[in-house]
Amino acid sequence: MKIICIGNYPPRKCGIATFTENLVKSIIQASADHSMNMEVEVIAMNDHHQQYNYPEIVKLTINDQEKEDYDKAARFISDSGAHLCLLQHEYGIYGGDSGLLILGLLRKLKIPVVSTFHTVLLNPSFHQKEVLIRIAGFSEKIVIMNSMAIGFLNKVYGISTSKIVKIEHGVPDFGHLSRIKVKRPKSWNNRTVFLTFGLLGRNKGIETVIKALPGIVKKHPGVLYVILGKTHPHVVKYAGEEYREYLETLTHDLGLDEHVEFLDRYVTEEELTNYLRASDIYITPYLNKAQITSGTLCYAVGGGSAVVSTPYWHAEELLADGRGRLFDFKDYRALTELLNELLDNPAQLDILKQRAYHFGLHFAWPNIGIKYISVFEEVIHDLKEVKGVCKSFTINFPELNIMHLQRLTNDTGLIQHANGCVADYKTGYCLDDNARALIVCLIAFKRTGDETYYPLIYKYFTLLYYLQNKDGSFKNYLTYHRNTTEEVGSDDAFGRAVWALGAMVRWSPCDSMFQVALDLISRAVAHFGKLQYARGMANCVFGLYHYIKRFPDQERYIKMLSELSDTLVGLFNENRKEGWLWFEPSITYDNGLLPAALYAAFEISEKPEYLDVADQTRSFLENKCMANEHLTLIGNKTWWLSHHAESSNYAQQPVDAMAMVLLYDMAYQATKKVAYIEKLKICYSWFFGLNDLNLPLYDDQTHGCNDGLEDMGVNRNQGAESIIAYLFSNLLTAPYLQNKK
Repeated sequence: MKIICIGNYPPRKCGIATFTENLVKSIIQASADHSMNMEVEVIAMNDHHQQYNYPEIVKLTINDQEKEDYDKAARFISDSGAHLCLLQHEYGIYGGDSGLLILGLLRKLKIPVVSTFHTVLLNPSFHQKEVLIRIAGFSEKIVIMNSMAIGFLNKVYGISTSKIVKIEHGVPDFGHLSRIKVKRPKSWNNRTVFLTFGLLGRNKGIETVIKALPGIVKKHPGVLYVILGKTHPHVVKYAGEEYREYLETLTHDLGLDEHVEFLDRYVTEEELTNYLRASDIYITPYLNKAQITSGTLCYAVGGGSAVVSTPYWHAEELLADGRGRLFDFKDYRALTELLNELLDNPAQLDILKQRAYHFGLHFAWPNIGIKYISVFEEVIHDLKEVKGVCKSFTINFPELNIMHLQRLTNDTGLIQHANGCVADYKTGYCLDDNARALIVCLIAFKRTGDETYYPLIYKYFTLLYYLQNKDGSFKNYLTYHRNTTEEVGSDDAFGRAVWALGAMVRWSPCDSMFQVALDLISRAVAHFGKLQYARGMANCVFGLYHYIKRFPDQERYIKMLSELSDTLVGLFNENRKEGWLWFEPSITYDNGLLPAALYAAFEISEKPEYLDVADQTRSFLENKCMANEHLTLIGNKTWWLSHHAESSNYAQQPVDAMAMVLLYDMAYQATKKVAYIEKLKICYSWFFGLNDLNLPLYDDQTHGCNDGLEDMGVNRNQGAESIIAYLFSNLLTAPYLQNKK
């Protein structure tokens, strides 16, 4: 069996690198000891383009922020003949927000993945949670090192416990090392030594121990506290040696210069095990309760140290049943009492050491290697039973929920933008958003009959009414204080208002509003001849489409629909050329709307030229946006120009995904080709992570929709256009999911 392991690796200096090296060596050694044919190769993560002199086992490196490197690694794994990928996951290893870049690599793999989770957060951010959920989805098994993590993964992240395996953090084989004589440093001779080891940072809480020392050295003047380790590289990068200097100053101010020793260096595993065996008490005074794994704590217990610790999660589990003693976070007075008690009772110290040592024998690295191999064999066997691995998304589409739409709506209408999920009143209201919100609520009210939608329909319609000028044109913007800032809005805003009015004519919940809608649309149609841009025309086509659905014998409106559709066909013929089948010399935003409008026009008129142009432009857009078995939208950083083959994939916006859902809905309505339903579902799945970042736009906490996909993360603002785009897509897709269309 060939395994490829992804993670940090020495000579890079960090705990994950050390863990990965020890794990890989333990797997290789266990394989040899049990006559197994196990081959292991490593793909090492480089931070910030740092280069390291890796050993031969490292076959490839990934620069953490380079997307292309992840693609290259996926191809390397596919070509390597590997049977399984072993992933080391810790926040900060991989690029993108919360390490999201690793998701693209995992999704491309055709072999099973086993992931070791070094951190499981109880209160993760959006990105932290979704990245971990996606990694779990791409993994056949998840290895954790603490029992508490099983509950977190299940309750917080929704991951089945059947997928989770607990394997302890490995430690050196101290049973073997016990035959080797301890080399006690000269400065430790005739001293009682407390030891803390690890990369320094403020979360280590070392000042708590230093503050406890004055009350200890009064009774036990031979005490020496040794702080072993360099400052964490990320701390040095942003704060230099500020924390170490603070500890040194505190030591001096408390008169403890003879009782505290700083060993500012990296140590080999051999040196560390010697220091552990040479010390009397090991202390982990960490400040973060939510630490699920501590490698240094495991080493101390495995080495048979008398361990004293704050009650972070891993310590509570590992030091249970009398294997260590706990004191509260930052409570240096309690630590003083506890350490004096232990020093006054050497027999207690010996009991702690014996219990820790015997417990630690179970997770010596040779035993850990065997446990991992057992997991690999189980995964391979299970996949043979089900005939292969599938990296597809499993999405449980949520029911329609308008909580966030209601959150952004006040007595005037729908607020335009939001900071996170919080309405930004300073941005006021726009016709665009309120018109589309009206369409959403009309469809939902028609489908459900739920009276909740009635007041929303009234508010949005009233604002649309207010923004129409006497001549039938529309203003687009209204400030929060209800002042207008323009006389006439854009073609887009006008077209969306006409669409909403057509929908109101078709589905108005009462005759009174229906009559007003008839009046408003009759005044608006006089401006169709002034439209200059394709999207304004396409939006108007949809308004007329709904009007004609209510009144199919209205020849005047049918003629207007044909005139607008003919203009769209004319724009297509004007701009088409070899390799470019589009209505304009650029493809920008809301693109699916244009062919969708011609499908709608064909449904009404049955003119073959509408269907022909709709098919050609749909196919052209589809080849660009759906080449990777998921929806890749054209980003708004760089539009796609007819004379330039490249376009930006970021930022991708929900309105464009909605337009693609609309496109396939209308294509199916016009042709009844079942293939369009599957493509519609793929486009809708964009909102739930079937996209270039493998992360959802829909927020199941707020029931809002994030504003877009950026190149390294999700834009977490949740404005009006985004929630409308999601809700509209939900409404269009729902009947197909229920097999009712």
